[in-house]
Amino acid sequence: MNESSITSLSGLILSRQQIETANGVDLVFWLSTERGPCRLVIPQQRYVFLIEQDQLEQAEAIWKQENCQPNFIRPLDIKTFNGKKVCAVYTFQQQLHKWCQLALMQQSIATYEGDIKLSDRYLMERFIYGLVKVSGQIEWLGSYWSCQHATIASETDPDVIKANVTLKMVSLDVECSPQSELYSIALSMGNVGQKKQAHHTVLMIGKPQAATDINIIWVKDERALLSQLITWFERYDPDAIIGWAVANFDMRLLAKRAQLLNVPLTIGRDGSALKWLTHRDDPESGSVILNGRVVLDGIDALKNASLHFESYSLEFVSQSLFGEGKLIATNSDKGLEIKRQFEQEPLTLARYNLQDCLLVERIFEDKQLAEYTIQRARLTGLMLERRGASVAAFINLYLPLLHRSGYIAPNLGDVQAQHSPGGFVMDSIPGLYEWVLVLDFKSLYPNIIRSFKIDPLGMVEGLLEAEDKTIPGFRGARFSRTEHHLPGIINTLTSAREQAKKEKNNAFQHAIKIIMNSMYGVLGSAGCRFHDTRLASSITLRGHQIMQQTARFIESKGQQVIYGDTDSTFVYLKDCKNLQQANEIGKQLAIDINQHWEALLRDEFDLDCFLEIEFETAFSKFFMPTLRGQDTGSKKRYAGLTATESGEKMVFKGLETVRSDWTELAQTFQKTLYQKVFAEMPVDEYITDTIEQLKQGLLDDKLVYHKRLRRPLADYVKNIPPQVRAARLADQQNAALGLPLRYQRNGRIGYLLTVNGPEPQEYCHSDIDYQQYIDKQLKPIAEAILPILGKDFNLITSDQMSLF
Repeated sequence: MNESSITSLSGLILSRQQIETANGVDLVFWLSTERGPCRLVIPQQRYVFLIEQDQLEQAEAIWKQENCQPNFIRPLDIKTFNGKKVCAVYTFQQQLHKWCQLALMQQSIATYEGDIKLSDRYLMERFIYGLVKVSGQIEWLGSYWSCQHATIASETDPDVIKANVTLKMVSLDVECSPQSELYSIALSMGNVGQKKQAHHTVLMIGKPQAATDINIIWVKDERALLSQLITWFERYDPDAIIGWAVANFDMRLLAKRAQLLNVPLTIGRDGSALKWLTHRDDPESGSVILNGRVVLDGIDALKNASLHFESYSLEFVSQSLFGEGKLIATNSDKGLEIKRQFEQEPLTLARYNLQDCLLVERIFEDKQLAEYTIQRARLTGLMLERRGASVAAFINLYLPLLHRSGYIAPNLGDVQAQHSPGGFVMDSIPGLYEWVLVLDFKSLYPNIIRSFKIDPLGMVEGLLEAEDKTIPGFRGARFSRTEHHLPGIINTLTSAREQAKKEKNNAFQHAIKIIMNSMYGVLGSAGCRFHDTRLASSITLRGHQIMQQTARFIESKGQQVIYGDTDSTFVYLKDCKNLQQANEIGKQLAIDINQHWEALLRDEFDLDCFLEIEFETAFSKFFMPTLRGQDTGSKKRYAGLTATESGEKMVFKGLETVRSDWTELAQTFQKTLYQKVFAEMPVDEYITDTIEQLKQGLLDDKLVYHKRLRRPLADYVKNIPPQVRAARLADQQNAALGLPLRYQRNGRIGYLLTVNGPEPQEYCHSDIDYQQYIDKQLKPIAEAILPILGKDFNLITSDQMSLF
């Protein structure tokens, strides 16, 4: 560094700590900045909770009796949703903070907002979300900047906000024995998030061997391995560690081995040791404590970004995305194979170890997971590694605005949880159609919130105002026209998303979309302190009304609505001849519908309309099935052939082709059968040929069922599904062979249906029951569409069946 002292710095928050002192709590934040890492300290902060002022005297008597006096109390000019003024109760120690609350709650005195983490409150009340500007005396300490008495604020400099914030990341993967003894640690750095040349290293226990294709640092034992890892972190100093189950497996294993060997694993940025804290409620999970760095798990990142896979194993995800996977086949016992390679082929194990790192990096890059994670933090203030947490994001955004309006948040459970209606789903009109349009309301629920001012504060104020001055909701809700915050939050997010689209910042606009769409779910969740069925119902029931009225409007234009689902309307164009005509009708319908809603909201409610429908898709062929064995049309299940200027593509929704609990046989059969139907080709021969190949054993590789075990095997007592039966057989065989039990708590198992019942893929010895596959996989698929053609599956297959 050219300078040893500066007065301001901007960066992205990596980690947070709370350190208790005699004078309060020191908040410690680590930042990633363009000038290097920075550690800043906000001293003498206090834990706080709120109580109603008219209960203060009783509360003080209870504290005196329980010998748990808070440090001080201050009345505030804010109130509960019931209009009761409150005071703040401050403590310097977390134990006293909890003790004071518990003493009151045991005497049925309500406390408020005491569960909000101190560091979260400090940041949210200053509207600091991810990016922060630091002011103060900032000193360079050789490997990081330090500011002991920082003043921080939300970063507002447009140039900083628009800067391409990146993280210096290392992909880390650990290999170990079946008994959790360390073998090797692979580290890959430079492929993602930074422009420097890539660096790959494997730290490995063993006698040195020459390798031309991989950089290996050989060490003699586990202690030396951990020591070498410390040296590596000191040299390369990453902001973030990425991996697959990296927190719950790799970092946890490293922390436990270091503890067992009595080797402090000092890979924190300030020289502090890695720590693992097991969660009290779930001993199988926990948290990583690593000062100055963040640990980002690939599985959590995919889920946070709403990227869904049948399985979240590294093998499955990488094969799905790239057609490339791990270097040890998943149908073998990996633990024993890793042990064998370590003892006999260490170079092979080193390549396997590094390959996992490279796959993780490739997934992060392909799906922009680091960029998404950063943008999510910048939008909501959530910690980079935080899983899920849509409720926490809502609280971060909403609570400081609520406080400035003179209110505090209610407690979880203050309003009794009640069921709120879901999205509108119309009874479909089943059949095989030519030329069906799909019209989608753009961000329907967020735009209902914007248009009708749906908001927790708005409902509190609205119910106090004259009815004719408010906006009607549902189930007794009324909303203020002027006092609200959620519509403004969504307005801001919408503007930011439009700007992100213009700048082609896909990660940013994707993060905004998910956050916007979560707003309804939060209000409808019993796990949110603002949950109220009147709020959620005012969104969903308004959506029902909009969808039904839109369908009536479309039919007044002479078109037929055959299905509707949440925000999508399906329109059959019975007189349409070609794609050009379908596109013209779709575009004009969208214009007419939008004008209709603009006029209706202006005339009936005196409101600006943010509802916007778009012409989304034209299907040249479209099939809506009936419910199995009934004449009634199904819901959320259809198939179609989309038509565009560049060609046609098959689309399946809710059918067997896109369901992970159906076999590859069923999926392939359905795709091909529907393609033939849409192309008006004969289907009889295809059906009989498929059955013939099945019975000859030519399709055995397509008969594996894959199911996730969502509960421990021991929990299944009465109804034993086939995947559990197969999992029990597999672990019985594993035990007999002296192998680790793989399925006792969870996992994903592959199995086949045999004449002796379900058997695991890896231990399948009985003959396959082909008739079950015909009856349970092929026949239901065929019978869904053959009646439209005037055909019968049993008649088609009867002659062919007699051959076997």
